[in-house]
Amino acid sequence: MVEKSYKFRIYPNKDQEDLIQKTFGCTRFVYNHFLSERTTAYKERKEAINYYDCCKVIPLLKSELPWLKEVDSTALTSSVQDLEHAFQNFFKRSNSKRKYGYPKFKSKRNRHKSYRTKCINNNIEVKRDKIKLPKLGLVKCRISRELEGRILNATVSQNPSGKYFVSLCCTDVETEPMNPTGAVVGVDLGIKDLAITSDGQKFPNNKYTYSAEEKLRKLQRQLSRKTKGSNRWNKQRIKVARLQERITNQRRDAMQKLTTELVRNYDLICIEDLNPSGMMKNHHLAKSVADASFAEFRRELEYKADWYGRKIQVIDRFYPSSQLCSECGYQNHVVRDLSVRSWACP
Repeated sequence: MVEKSYKFRIYPNKDQEDLIQKTFGCTRFVYNHFLSERTTAYKERKEAINYYDCCKVIPLLKSELPWLKEVDSTALTSSVQDLEHAFQNFFKRSNSKRKYGYPKFKSKRNRHKSYRTKCINNNIEVKRDKIKLPKLGLVKCRISRELEGRILNATVSQNPSGKYFVSLCCTDVETEPMNPTGAVVGVDLGIKDLAITSDGQKFPNNKYTYSAEEKLRKLQRQLSRKTKGSNRWNKQRIKVARLQERITNQRRDAMQKLTTELVRNYDLICIEDLNPSGMMKNHHLAKSVADASFAEFRRELEYKADWYGRKIQVIDRFYPSSQLCSECGYQNHVVRDLSVRSWACP
């Protein structure tokens, strides 16, 4: 039993779109309000306000601000829960590899908007080509695959190009392990070729950012010449956002196909413990490293291997695999020079 998420595009009507935008604003307001309250309480009175204290204040806040009653109440509590999670990450940053900063206020100018609502008494259901959501009712939806398991919550989002999506988190999803193949492979990630396996198979790096760079530069140049905030500026902004969205979708599609093929064909997959954030500090390679998405490759490979009964072996980044002879184990220190692409064991 695992958890899976299903993301579908939705097509709300005018009234539903207005309510979605109101929910975006209300959840942002609640998040910023309690962030300010918790910060002020600690600075002035050295008091700590937790998640449950904030939830008790929400009904009082609704009585003072009636427009908060128009949106889904579970979306407001989910926003407070997100704030609590942000504080927990900040306080445990010393024990985590990833460093989290102090929670920041959310801006209404952020083009990525979303809110999360919980499934209570079947208030979230999928019906043919529509999906039932709290307060919104039946919303036209493009269902691309059949749902499995039990729905926990739904996240309604809007991307910078103006498209609306819903992401359904489902639990108790049954996954059957794939048939064992008995094959073992090592995967080396790179920039020239995205991945090269130990059995000689190469997966090309399509470099979607570079292929669309000239067109993107032209659109961004046209955007810079428009008056910011005008209708023409907004139309041009959407053109830029759609091209960037296309690049993201191409990269995501290629990565999903690559990781699925590896998990399907091999029982044990060995990968290197790369440091993409450190590699990004090299300004000559930063754009290429970001376009290759090494971290996303590892993330997808790990959760798919967990689903289908495969095993991932992470090799230490300082292990001198290229310097070792595959027959006798002799280490050739000359191979530290990257210009040496092949060598014979003495």
